Formats: sequence, structure tokens, C-alpha cells
Amino acid sequence: MIGLKDKVAVITGGNGVLGGAIAMGLAKKGVKVGILGRSEDTVRERVEEINANGGEAISLVADVLDKDSIISARESIEKKYGKVDILVNAAGGNMKGATITPEQSIFDLNLDDFDKVSQLNLKGSVLPSLIFGKGMVEKKKGSIINISSMAAQRALTRVMGYSAAKAAIDNFTKWLAVEMAQKYGDGIRVNAIAPGFFIGEQNRSLLLNDDGSLTARGETIINQTPMKRFGKAEELQGVTNWLASEESSFVTGVVVPVDGGFGAFSGV
Repeated sequence: MIGLKDKVAVITGGNGVLGGAIAMGLAKKGVKVGILGRSEDTVRERVEEINANGGEAISLVADVLDKDSIISARESIEKKYGKVDILVNAAGGNMKGATITPEQSIFDLNLDDFDKVSQLNLKGSVLPSLIFGKGMVEKKKGSIINISSMAAQRALTRVMGYSAAKAAIDNFTKWLAVEMAQKYGDGIRVNAIAPGFFIGEQNRSLLLNDDGSLTARGETIINQTPMKRFGKAEELQGVTNWLASEESSFVTGVVVPVDGGFGAFSGV
């Protein structure tokens, strides 16, 4: 990829499955990566894994909902490398009370959990964008990459709170892309990736049985996916590297699906 070597990236949620794969993909292209997450142990494990594979990574223990801790993380990585060129907002997740099980209706929604999910997935991307984006504005160069979801674009049953928050991410991505370009020039770009269905710790039991076979929901998803499989975490690396690099220098405000055709298929 053109212009990736020696760039510096922060990946929030880089200690997770998808964020970790994205971080590894950037590191393999010569990007110095900061792994930002709340759990010191899992952050350290990811950093050690990247370094052991020939990359360069540092730990940034912080909470994406805590302004002071994110500012401290920015100060730490800028002290070491002098800049942040790339921000990937991969931190996010769901909560039981913000979902609607088959036995429930919308009227069973737990509004406290709905608020927590909204805060994590939306504010948890907005706040890091504001803090790390300031450094990009100062040098008029940078790439912010948000993580959306197919749940933002298609009405998926059960995941009500998560879907609403990710739909807001799509809008925020486009809004911030316009804001940055109009006020700070064409060097700062904001885009998003919308993964289809990937197996992670939070959704494993929803999609797979203990023996590895598909649950009823998993079968429905595979039947709706033309490629007839779930995504592999490393399959997010190519599009992330492209959006982070100079090869996408005229691309901003887009949401790129990585979904095996799920969003294109009508079911017929």
C-alpha cells in the first residue's frame, strides 16, 4: 500500500477479535500501532503478539468513554512517535438488555442497557475522533475509520440498540467527512467499514452450537449470504489498509460493506 510504512495508528478495541486483526494487518504494512483498550492484560497480549510477528505496537490502556484517559493515550503515543496518522474506532459491542429475544417484544427493551450500548458504540467513536482528530487537523493529514455494521443498513431482528447506534455511526461518518474536508482541506478523510457476520466472543453462542454446527439464526444468516459463510477477521485488513493509505486519497464519507454479499441479496 502506498504511504503506509512508518505511519502511526491508534486502534480502539484493538484488543478484540476484529480490532486485533485490523491492527495486525496495519502492522504488517509497516504501521506503528497503538492498541487502545480498557483491559491491560488483553491489550498487552495483543501488543506482544504484534511485536512477536515483526510489527511494532505499544499499549494504550484507556476507556473510549473517558475523555481524560483518551487524552492521556494521545499524549503517550505522540510522545513516542510524534504523531497519529490513522484512527480506527473498533471499540464497540452489545448488551443483553438492549436486544429483543424471540420471546420478547420491543416493550421489554431495557432502556438503561440501550443507553449504555448507544454510548459505547456512538460516543465511543465520537470522543476518540475529536481527541485524535485535533492532531490530524494540526498537520492537515489523517484518516479516521469507523466500524459500522450490516445492522445499520438492514433491519436485523433482536439487535435493536446496537443497530440504532451503528446507524448513527454511518451518519456521523458522513457528517464528519464533510466537516473535515470543508474546514480543514482534503488531507483528512473519514470513512467506515460495515462488516457482515463474523464470529466473535459476543455472538458465538447466537450463531454456533457447542459442537460448531449452526444455530437457527446462524442458518438464516448463511442462507442470506451469497458466499455461504461467515467472514474471517483478517478479511477486514485489506479494506482498512486501503482506506488508511494514499491509494484512497479521494475517498471520504463512504461506508464500505465487507459482508460476502449479504447486503446485496434480496433473498430471492
